[in-house]
Amino acid sequence: MSHTQHTDVSRRRVLGGAAGLAAVAAGLPAGAASAAPRQSPPDAARRHRHAARVTITRDDWGVPHVRGESDADAVFGMMYAQAEDDFDRIERNYLVALGRLSEAEGESAIWQDLRQRLFLDPASLKKTYAKSPGWLRALMRAWADGLNHYLATHPEVRPRVIRRFEPWMPLSFSEGSIGGDIESVPLSQLEAFYGKRTVPMTDAERGLLIREPTGSNGMAIAPSRTRDGRALLLINPHTSFFFRSEQHVTSDEGLNAYGAATWGQFFIYQGFNADTGWMHTTSGVDNVDEFAERIVTRADGSRHYRYGDVLRPVTTKKITLSCRTADGGQEERGFTTFATHHGPIVREADGKWIACALMNKPLDALKQSFLRTKTRDYAGYRRVANLKANSSNNTLFADSKGEIAFLMPQFMPVRDDSFDYRRPVDGSDPATDWRGLHSLDSMPQAVNPRNGWAFNTNNWPWTAAGADSPDADDYPRYFDRVGENPRGPQAVRVLSARDDFTPRRLIAAAFDPYLTAFARLVPGLVAAWERLPAGSGQKERLAGPVALLRDWNRRWAERSTATSLAVFWGEELWALTVEAATESGMSVWDYMAERASNTQRLGALQKAVERLEQDFGGWRVPWGDINRYQRNDGSIVQEFSDAKPSIPVPFTSARWGSLASFGAKRYPGTKRFYGTSGNSFVAVVEFGPRLRAWAVTAGGGSGHPESPHFDDQAERYAQGDLRPVYFYPEDLAGHVERRYRPGT
Repeated sequence: MSHTQHTDVSRRRVLGGAAGLAAVAAGLPAGAASAAPRQSPPDAARRHRHAARVTITRDDWGVPHVRGESDADAVFGMMYAQAEDDFDRIERNYLVALGRLSEAEGESAIWQDLRQRLFLDPASLKKTYAKSPGWLRALMRAWADGLNHYLATHPEVRPRVIRRFEPWMPLSFSEGSIGGDIESVPLSQLEAFYGKRTVPMTDAERGLLIREPTGSNGMAIAPSRTRDGRALLLINPHTSFFFRSEQHVTSDEGLNAYGAATWGQFFIYQGFNADTGWMHTTSGVDNVDEFAERIVTRADGSRHYRYGDVLRPVTTKKITLSCRTADGGQEERGFTTFATHHGPIVREADGKWIACALMNKPLDALKQSFLRTKTRDYAGYRRVANLKANSSNNTLFADSKGEIAFLMPQFMPVRDDSFDYRRPVDGSDPATDWRGLHSLDSMPQAVNPRNGWAFNTNNWPWTAAGADSPDADDYPRYFDRVGENPRGPQAVRVLSARDDFTPRRLIAAAFDPYLTAFARLVPGLVAAWERLPAGSGQKERLAGPVALLRDWNRRWAERSTATSLAVFWGEELWALTVEAATESGMSVWDYMAERASNTQRLGALQKAVERLEQDFGGWRVPWGDINRYQRNDGSIVQEFSDAKPSIPVPFTSARWGSLASFGAKRYPGTKRFYGTSGNSFVAVVEFGPRLRAWAVTAGGGSGHPESPHFDDQAERYAQGDLRPVYFYPEDLAGHVERRYRPGT
């Protein structure tokens, strides 16, 4: 069946400029009232009641400590404070989550919006909100009130699209992950299917680009491995910079959570309270599956798909998006979309339609995300996890009772392990269907392991607790699809090195400079050089660079010239081998170490030397002269310049085994590397009768360049110099910059 036979796309010009955006923002049909809706007197009265019960205290790092009488009051203040610091990021996150980014950014975002709306229906979310438990509806109303109160008291702020936030909207963005499961759907093939044209997959979708590893590190250490007999937790997310807000949120109803909240969400995503701490790392489980559907078109034009011995009707749905035009107006784009019981159709392959199945439990996900912040021990955390609405995150857990744990995502479909779910399975075969969800006890985990520590670095779970890790042979293969990565052995190395951890020693372990990837790769390069015939030109040209890497201690450092040469060489070798590695099913790291040819190893080094010489005048360049942190403005997508101030960062990309991650590269017009992802909010927590914690946030807590907190943590961030967290009122005393009520 050709693409032209299976879809229709319609366009219709609607209101232009601010009037059109206002109508769309209000959820009104085209041609409706042109002014942004005003809030009713009851809404305004409720907002002011919340504000009167909330106090925001900014400490000397600008971190907001929000206190409310009720949890709802605290949520109100939490969202108001977030909006003060970076309203633009809040709005953009909801434009993405609601499938409305093209209203602001135009055609470039239309397929991203369609992908979102295949799985998310605003009308359905509104019904879910209406049926939500009263306590959660109160929080969602307070969420909307906090943001709307900010807009009402800051008329100078001009939203791009959303002029009024509605309480059902948090259901569209309920889990906290930076991207989420939906990003596994390739936009190019979605466009090809619903746009009725041939669109090649991008190199990024094919896995052929050098991509910065996303995810995080988490480490939990039991009292038996600490000097003072208290559990420790490392919180080390690797995300886009400035993606989360550091906050402390308390209420008289028992809420007392500190940590990182993704902009626009009313729960601490990675953090701790006085008794428990939770760190999420992106998991390598396979719980997003594709089903190849056999489509049959009948004489009347109706479409069906084969399922066992019967034909089932294909579900059709109309989706209408609004897209910004070049003149600032809006144009409606209509799509007829399709789905089977497996999920929406997202592409076509080998003559079959491909349906995508993933977790879609917004209510339970929002419950789980908030309720875990109020748990008091592992048993309570486990009860909340039984909602099974966490699909993309492993968890590293520690508590004041000394319990630690490594848990995998709780949303794990039960499947027939004889099928390879890494590829589309036959949707016409009922045996491929999901069969409910795994129980928590049936999944790989490490709870209070005898070795006294647990970790994850986005690697497989089979080394999570050293010798006490779960055994891969005991579980279906779909519990891991990524394997090991260079950070895994490094984590095992630093955690096994001592049994007297303190908070400072854990911070040192988190910034240990050893690069496991190069420890594995460099010997092969040296051997390849030694095999060159004596007197060859290449052997002579590369003698100095090979000697530098051979004698290097495999550790990053700001003044290390070997680090620079190794990173440039590694990137060139990666580019030469990634396609073959992908085709072979091996990780690129394994392929480079085990199958790269001597010609590739030496050729990559030659290219690295030439590039360093071209850009920096020589191949002995200190790493800190290349690898830089720069924040020029508050833009979500920043431009970089070698002519503007920047500071050196000694740690490398996580790609090479560095636990501390700095994802940097060259940009148009630059020779230096500038980072945009990696270590973001980093914290170390010590539990006990009295909690102690240290943290640092990339750059600073404010998105406003005029704020003293726009970049006040940059030097600390670059050096791994975590600052004390003011968790208790007595900690905060003497460090108060400002105390106020929202709107005053």
